[in-house]
Amino acid sequence: MRGIPADSLVIGIASSPAERCHLARLLGGSAALLIVSSVEQARDFLGVAGTPPVAPAAPPLPKPPARIPEPQQQPPTDLAVDSDRRVLRWRDREVALTRLEHDFLLCLADVPGQVWTYERLHLEVWGNKHLGRGSDMHSVVRRLRRKLARLNAAVTVHAVRGVGFRLAPV
Repeated sequence: MRGIPADSLVIGIASSPAERCHLARLLGGSAALLIVSSVEQARDFLGVAGTPPVAPAAPPLPKPPARIPEPQQQPPTDLAVDSDRRVLRWRDREVALTRLEHDFLLCLADVPGQVWTYERLHLEVWGNKHLGRGSDMHSVVRRLRRKLARLNAAVTVHAVRGVGFRLAPV
């Protein structure tokens, strides 16, 4: 990395795992790189106790773009999730959703075509980071695909191998 002497230590602070990965990619050329999730962790590492920060905290890093190219064709917008009744509507047809199906589809429908990582979906839908073998998530996806097919919807839940899922045209 230009401008940083080879014998320097670069300390990056980012609160979320995604931001830490993004920061690691940005600063990956440094010989010595430490990425922590808080100022307190950095102070603990350096052995500095209770010293006030020298500069105000930097604004959070923007979310890194998905490494997967976005689809050329966006899914049709005729898909609607009715949260009050917990139903999926495609044009003039409807199908009931379970709580997990509803929450999962709501994430994907927020920005059609955007890839949601397994970890982010698990956190949003199940409320924890535990992924295990992912059978719970794949079960929800299987049921959602069946329901979308039953409605003859022109969209489906598309798996992005090793990354997550997105809502994509059939």
